[in-house]
Amino acid sequence: MLLIKLAWRNLFRNKRRTFIAGTAIGLGLAALIFIDALMIGMVDNYIHNATASFMGEAQILREGFRETSEVELTITDFVGTIARLEEEPIVERFAPRTSTFGTITSAANMSAVNIFGIDPDRERHISIVDEAVFEGDYFDGENARDILIGEKLADVLEAGLGDRLVLTVTQVGSGDIAQELFRISGIFDMGDRTMNGNVAFVRIDKARELLNIGETAHMIAIKFTDPKLSNDPTLMFWEKFSAGENEAVSWREIFPQLVSMFELTDLSRFVMSFILMGVVVFVILNTLFMSLYERMFEFGVLKAVGTRPFAVAKLVMFEALALSIISIAIGCVIGFAITMFVAWVGIDYSGIEAIGITVREKIYPVLTVRQFVVYSIGVLIFTVVIGIYPAVHAARLVPAKAMRKSI
Repeated sequence: MLLIKLAWRNLFRNKRRTFIAGTAIGLGLAALIFIDALMIGMVDNYIHNATASFMGEAQILREGFRETSEVELTITDFVGTIARLEEEPIVERFAPRTSTFGTITSAANMSAVNIFGIDPDRERHISIVDEAVFEGDYFDGENARDILIGEKLADVLEAGLGDRLVLTVTQVGSGDIAQELFRISGIFDMGDRTMNGNVAFVRIDKARELLNIGETAHMIAIKFTDPKLSNDPTLMFWEKFSAGENEAVSWREIFPQLVSMFELTDLSRFVMSFILMGVVVFVILNTLFMSLYERMFEFGVLKAVGTRPFAVAKLVMFEALALSIISIAIGCVIGFAITMFVAWVGIDYSGIEAIGITVREKIYPVLTVRQFVVYSIGVLIFTVVIGIYPAVHAARLVPAKAMRKSI
């Protein structure tokens, strides 16, 4: 206890240096907390933008459809699957869809498109298609031949609201070519170049009729009661609905590029933590050695009166420990204040696109208890470990030489 009291008093003999060193180390800790919170917020933002735009948090499809997109691969036991989804407690909403490739022709031009048949009422709770319509209406009327196209596709076709378009697709089974006349009822902007230029939406009943697939669909997009459920590979939902040649997959399987990006984010977080910890190391070493050389005479006297080298080393180590405690307190306060402020105002990256995902909302850092516990313990361990070097140096001082030195 005596050594602890001495270490605490020695630390405040030069209050300015202790405050500057503690603040420098604390800023490193605050930066670690803020970066970690920002990374979590960014990941949550990307997942939300990816799943809420059109993909959904999970999907049920026929095995092989994701790889081949063959129109023949419709969901087996579609009616039974829908009935089970309606009784599933963790499923909040779901929406069936048909999907096929075809051509779309206007009076001026033609283009290849991915044609989705959707249920307008169900789809509005799963995706942002209804919100993305900036010109016209989202299937508000009763016309079965209404069609929604993206603004980029509208430019290619040189078409606008009310113009007529001809969809051409291949029917299931016979392979016959089917054509149907549609009227543009709305133009959307999903914030994604691919969606805006290569996708068209029609009512699912008309799509089924065109494709000759009966009362079934190619996929069912799902929204869970808790978005975190979609990131749980042990969820029984996947096994329960992966039966009868169907497969239930989360956004992780549908969009593996997003998972790869998050892994890269974790790596960058580790590198940043390593760099900041390196800065902390040099600050600690500089502070301890400055304190050591200022009190060289005192350490010489301690050794001369019989203080054991281990006791001298412990004194320096306790000083390092006290410095780390002060730094952690300063860092946690600064990190909490800065992160809470940014979490309140948000960081606006709207419009930025990466791996096919466009950020539409502000990014808000997410604070967790883990950030304060893990990084604080890390700073504490780093400080104690780095303190070993100056502690050993102090323990090996020769009393006669130390007492002759003076700053």
